[in-house]
Amino acid sequence: MSLYLKPFLFLYDSTLSLLLLLFNGWSLEDPAAAHERLEADNNAAESEWMQIQYLWRKTRSLVLLPVFKGLVIMCLVLSIIVFFESFYMNIVIFFGKLLRRKPEKLYKWEAMQEDVEAGSENYPKVLVQIPMYNEKEVFQISIAAVCSLLWPSSRLVIQVVDDSTDPVVREGVDIEIAKWQSQGINIRCERRDNRNGYKAGAMKEALTHNYVKQCDFVAVFDADFQPDPDYLARTIPFLVHNPDVALVQARWIFVNANKCLMTRMQEMSLNYHFKVEQESGFTRHAFFGFNGTAGVWRISAMDAAGGWKSRTTVEDMDLAVRVGLHGWKFVYLNDLTVRNELPSKFKAYRFQQHRWSCGPANLFRKMTMEIIYNKRVSIWKKFYVIYSFFFVRKVAVHFLTFFFYCIIVPTSVFFPEIHIPLWSTIYVPSMISIFHTMATPRSFYLVIIWILFENVMAMHRTKGTWIGLLEGGRVNEWVVTEKLGDALKNKLLSKVVQKKSYYERVNSKEVMVGIYILGCALYGVINGHTWLHFYLFLQATAFFVSGFGYIGT
Repeated sequence: MSLYLKPFLFLYDSTLSLLLLLFNGWSLEDPAAAHERLEADNNAAESEWMQIQYLWRKTRSLVLLPVFKGLVIMCLVLSIIVFFESFYMNIVIFFGKLLRRKPEKLYKWEAMQEDVEAGSENYPKVLVQIPMYNEKEVFQISIAAVCSLLWPSSRLVIQVVDDSTDPVVREGVDIEIAKWQSQGINIRCERRDNRNGYKAGAMKEALTHNYVKQCDFVAVFDADFQPDPDYLARTIPFLVHNPDVALVQARWIFVNANKCLMTRMQEMSLNYHFKVEQESGFTRHAFFGFNGTAGVWRISAMDAAGGWKSRTTVEDMDLAVRVGLHGWKFVYLNDLTVRNELPSKFKAYRFQQHRWSCGPANLFRKMTMEIIYNKRVSIWKKFYVIYSFFFVRKVAVHFLTFFFYCIIVPTSVFFPEIHIPLWSTIYVPSMISIFHTMATPRSFYLVIIWILFENVMAMHRTKGTWIGLLEGGRVNEWVVTEKLGDALKNKLLSKVVQKKSYYERVNSKEVMVGIYILGCALYGVINGHTWLHFYLFLQATAFFVSGFGYIGT
């Protein structure tokens, strides 16, 4: 029997020998020498690891710590700048209300009345423009609202500036216009065969028609805006009786603010913009940024400043700055409101915020030297435009919000040697948040959620700001903000919005930042950062909620 097993034993021994040679090499040294060599290798590896640790400690102490400390100091300086800017604006608003500095007291205002002999001919001729692009859900709303404005029909021209490429939308607009024309309304549609310059290009070309030359003023309403009938009666007198006034701007209010939590957050941010930023600029400097809609311009002032330009995606702000540098004054009416719709889809809101952050930063880059060398306005006003209007509100605040609270503060758990003072992480942001929520008292209880959501959106605003400053690839990207119109009221969202798959809803940037902040939070828990990780867990959750698409409609 053993005779038959010998070949198998030989194969077994041969296989073991080959495996030993494969893993241990063709060494013929004795076991003692092999053991000594192994110990030497271990010692060398241990020495190499110690060298790596030494190099890491040196790199950390000589490079990473000073760099991180410098970034912290920079963010602390920005925190002070942003805080005092917010504090200053609120102080201006407080004293303005205390002294009752209303527009009607600062500027002459008298209601327009028909002349006994001339009738309505003493009314200035007003052009109303409604720019739109494939606004399928809302064009009827805006056209109906504008056609209901109370103004002598012989002194009013309504111009639908339609860049739509969808034939169904174009046909619908034509039918709506024909309906109002049959009722005696002077309304017409202007189209072009290209989209050069987007909104600015369309508006500029629409102003070149002969009948526009008879008009003194032009009011602008985007396709989802619904002015009240007395809008012109309340705004035009400021332009008629004050020849140095070029723009009258109304405040926005929102028909779908209660639609979802995301629209509530937007309402809080935009209310602060109008009630604090716009009003303080008007009160202190008679200057603010035109919001692109719900405003009335003096056409001669626009022409003197060069009219509409499409060099950035914020043609409205571009026009306002150029007109302001010509010495014209602007009037902001906080008591006059115009209804409009907030984007209720997260993707639409992200695109809007990219445009609203990229465009101003790019305009800042293009106009800084033009502002500095301007001879028509005072040094103080130039400083206000460059420092407050552009640098602090359009650049610094976005960078600080994301980079400090979403990158530097989480990363500080890895650098316990560097102390970030509590005033910068608790007291200053708390005060700034209180200033913001004062503009929307009904949403005060949502302030924590608003802070977390604003930090998420600051990522997109910061990215847009850098693209604008550096003139990156998406600097002139223009995506029209999607509106849902009556679908919101009638609960027809399922017919308007196609449901996306789970993977299509995922926003990778938010998820990646959320994972990083969560990792920092877990590290903080393990290493005893007793207070910081609570904030980090909340902020990571906000990024995950946004990242996985559980926000908006």
